Amino acid sequence: MHLDHATTYPERHTHSADAQRPDGTRRALRIGLGGPVGSGKTATVAALCRALRDTVSLAVVTNDIYTREDAAFLLREAVLPPERITAVETGACPHTAIRDDISANLEAVEDLEDEVGPLDLILVESGGDNLTATFSKGLVDAQIFVIDVAGGDDIPRKGGPGVTTADLLVVNKTDLAPYVGSDLGRMARDAKEQRAELPVVFQSLRTDDGVGPVAEWVRARLRDWASA
Repeated sequence: MHLDHATTYPERHTHSADAQRPDGTRRALRIGLGGPVGSGKTATVAALCRALRDTVSLAVVTNDIYTREDAAFLLREAVLPPERITAVETGACPHTAIRDDISANLEAVEDLEDEVGPLDLILVESGGDNLTATFSKGLVDAQIFVIDVAGGDDIPRKGGPGVTTADLLVVNKTDLAPYVGSDLGRMARDAKEQRAELPVVFQSLRTDDGVGPVAEWVRARLRDWASA
């Protein structure tokens, strides 16, 4: 399946089409997580699963090029029952499977709903990509973009559609800032300039409630989805 997508910077994501399943029930909310290699996407997904699993029926789809490393990590960490975690091997640049030909991911999320459902939430994690990574609106309803301070405090200033248009920008690994020379204040100012009123969360998963603000953002999207 190939869905139309923007060739320039996309607009901010809104809810994608086809919110109903074929049987007329409302499908799960789908949230995509993208970001560069090593930014902490999988760790963030794992932390979200731990924070939400007691109150939210959720599942995860991971994307890797030739392996299932991210799914294997989540399975080892036992963040969800094995049947709620599935992997897509993209065989090419990760953005192709989340933005261009999304058929493999669509099949994965639909299979999860058929086999495990009913689900409230499906997290779709992209393989490591660059600042141009965005999700098709035909695949996800909202996008989180994860960067980390070790990648340089100039990343927010560089922009790119991942940074500028994602529904939530997460600046991860803030505990490393003193060791890599990153200025968190500068990153906050640059992110504000690039994103205007779109939200930004600074996060360290080494703190007790590290993923708390992101988890609360997800809960708010679930409330909106349920009331729509």
